[in-house]
Order: sequence, then C-alpha cells, then structure tokens
Amino acid sequence: MSPQSEVEVPAEATLPGTLPEALFAELVAFRRDLHMHPELGNQEFRTTAAIKERLEKAGLTPRVLPAGTGLVCDIGADAAVDTDISLPTGPGADGLIPGAVTPGILALRADIDALPIPDTKTECPYRSTVPDRAHACGHDVHTTVVLGAGLVLAELDRQGLLPRPVRLIFQPAEEVLPGGAIEAIKAGVLEGVSRILAVHCDPRVDAGMIGLRQGAITSACDRLEVTLDGPGGHSARPHLTTDLVTAAARVVTDVPALVGRRVDTRAGLAVTWGRIESGHAPNVIPQHAELSGTVRCLDINAWRQAPDIVVAAIDEVANLHKAKSEINYVRGVPPVVNQPDVTELLRKAMTARRGPESVESTEQSLGGEDFSWYLEHVPGAMARLGVRTPGERTLRDLHQGDFDADESAIRVGVELFTAAALLHPAH
Repeated sequence: MSPQSEVEVPAEATLPGTLPEALFAELVAFRRDLHMHPELGNQEFRTTAAIKERLEKAGLTPRVLPAGTGLVCDIGADAAVDTDISLPTGPGADGLIPGAVTPGILALRADIDALPIPDTKTECPYRSTVPDRAHACGHDVHTTVVLGAGLVLAELDRQGLLPRPVRLIFQPAEEVLPGGAIEAIKAGVLEGVSRILAVHCDPRVDAGMIGLRQGAITSACDRLEVTLDGPGGHSARPHLTTDLVTAAARVVTDVPALVGRRVDTRAGLAVTWGRIESGHAPNVIPQHAELSGTVRCLDINAWRQAPDIVVAAIDEVANLHKAKSEINYVRGVPPVVNQPDVTELLRKAMTARRGPESVESTEQSLGGEDFSWYLEHVPGAMARLGVRTPGERTLRDLHQGDFDADESAIRVGVELFTAAALLHPAH
C-alpha cells in the first residue's frame, strides 16, 4: 500500500487552510499586477522583488537565487530557513549535495517568466503594458497560487497546524531552453525535498476543476538547427552543383519519416520543422540553407536516444544529395512523468477541498515543461489547473496573445496546495 493511500482524507469542514476572501482579493490584484508587467526569462527582477516583499511582510525569509531572479522560501519550524541558497560546494555529478539535511520537505514550484509575444486582449484593463511581452502561458497565475499557498501555510504554521515543512520555489526562465529549473537545482533548491508539486493552467479545463494523470503528462521537447552547404551554381546546370534547395526539401520531408521508423511508434518521436531558408534568386542554386524545428517525444527512454537517431537521419539524407551538414541539437526538457503516489496526494487534496467530481483525467500533452528536471531528482506531480470560465464557448490556447484565466482558479490552486501540505506524509 502506498504512503498516500494510508492518509485519511478529512472532510472540507475539518481541513484548515481555506483562503480568506480578503487574501483572495489581494492575490487577484497581485496577479493582475504581474500580468501588466511581464518579464522574460532571467530578467524577472521586478517580479522577484514583488514576491520577496510580500513574503517578508508575512514574516518569512525568502532568499533570491544566485542569478538574481527567482527565489526560494521555507515555511515550518523544521525547515532550513537559515541556510543560504548558493551554488553548492562538493556536489555530486548531478550538481546536488549528497545527503539532504532536512528530509520530508514538500516543495511547491511556480515559474515566473513571461513570453516574447504581444498581448492582444484589447478590452482587458490589466493587459500587458510592455510591448511584445505577455503572460500568455499562465505563469502569473502559477506564481500567485504558490504565493497564496505560502501565505496561508505560514499562518497555519503560526497556529501550530502545519505538520511538516514546505518550500516555495519561484523559478525563473521556464520558457528558455533547457529551462531555469536546471540552475535552480544546482543552487540547491531540492536539498531536503522529498516531494514536489506544481500546477499548469489549462484553458480546456473549467475553473474549479483540476486534471490529473499518472505517468507522463507532458512531452519532451528539443530544438533542432541545421545548416546545409554546397558549391551552388546556375539553375540551368544543377548536375554540376549540389542542388541545395532540393537537398533541404528532402531533409524536411524525409527525416521525419526516417525518425518515425527507427523507434517504437508508441514513443511518439516526431520532428517538425518551423523554418527553412535558402537562396535569393530564381535562377541561382544557393550555397547555403538553414532549417530549424523541434523534436518532441512522448516516451522518456526514446527521448534519451533521440539525438543520435535524429542526427544520423539528417546526415544520411544530406550525404545522399552531397550536401555538407552541420547540426546543432539543443537539448530541451524530458517529459514530466507524474509519480503515482504524488498524483494520488493531489487527488486526495482536491477531493478533500471540493469533492471527487472536481478531479478529471487529462491526456498527455505534446508541450514541454521544465518541471520535468525536478522529477529527475525527487518524486513529484503536476496538475492541470482549470482556468476556463464554465460555460465559455471561445476556444483559447496557451502561448496565444489573447490568453487569460478565470481568476477563481487562483483560489482552487491555493486550496489544492494547502490541502496537499496538510496531507503530505512524513516519508
């Protein structure tokens, strides 16, 4: 029997940590302020300062991460609140100090960066004030949820009602491959952590609901940059040249098919091109071509093999057409693989707050998320946080300029995390 399955789930009336109306109103205002002032990865100085100021006002001791953006804050008498977060000395191969000194910490992670796209919500009073910058993936909601949970849990701790320590992780640069999680981990944010939780906004799920899935809930995502070179020449004599446009076209069409035949099709390894550029005149065969795209994968084991498979396929096709290839395969993120016991903890926490009907199953997404790097070190799980207003018929998506969230989702996220902290087992 799993540790979580032994946890008795109390009724909502007996579980503390609900969100007071005054604090909810404050959190909505906080989220709107972040939404109006989005900052890109590793530039989140204003966002970091705002979070730090509010946590300090609550009597907590947040610590800014070494790069100057993002921060971490411990709650609970047993948490290592007097330990400075800094680059560890004497780390192992994974960059972590062996032997956590405070076992049993539950970490709550939020990503704080925005996207380099314009906000197109023309009628929204809190739309972005920064040109070509927008919180179009809901990170402002994630940040506000973890902040709100921290404030509620800090009050519970003062009342002696928090059974085990909790760590808040406000991570920068999630949208910057391979993700700011890597640097946060190197800075020691997982020391003493036994489990880690996160939410991600989902505009396909109604506010008031969460979506859960055991196993992989997102996909791996890498970036691919390819250059092809050859002598070029006149289009009247392609046989005397490396016909680079044809070579590039064959790479675009043939490589995805080759890759798809070299792994189990259930792994979902897929190459998708987003850019191809070559040539300047209709009668000149160019000497240079550039291609870029993404590599996505549903299965973590296939993802580990993907660079060798994809590079070999590109070289094969390029060599066939006598083109010289240079390949820059940029590792992105592995899939987020939800650990069953931690997924069950989220389910029980949501059930305790809002009943079993508030939890729905969700599919594996083809999007990438750097929360996966934390799960390479500790067990954890991510929930899909519903942000669609019930009854709304407009289909919205992430990474779009018109993205917005039903702000009642903030309350749901806060109460989900506070319940999980109260139900979190000791081991």
